[in-house]
Amino acid sequence: MALMITDECINCDVCEPECPNEAISQGAEVYEIDPGKCTECVGHYDTPQCREVCPVDCIPMNPDYRESKAELEKKYKRLMSAKS
Repeated sequence: MALMITDECINCDVCEPECPNEAISQGAEVYEIDPGKCTECVGHYDTPQCREVCPVDCIPMNPDYRESKAELEKKYKRLMSAKS
């Protein structure tokens, strides 16, 4: 399941550089996570790095993008092969 950033975001800028898939970008009001790039850090880390650094705990699971660990691993492999 991809993650999302809620409107509780304070735009502190700490999550964006932590994302290994470059899925986080500044939106109109708060940072946003591209669900097509978010793998919850599967393939890179054991836990989502954006959640680790978020000071306000505003990064829940996105209920609109339910994915199994196997699906996240496939997405990770697809994203990495596209970088090559």
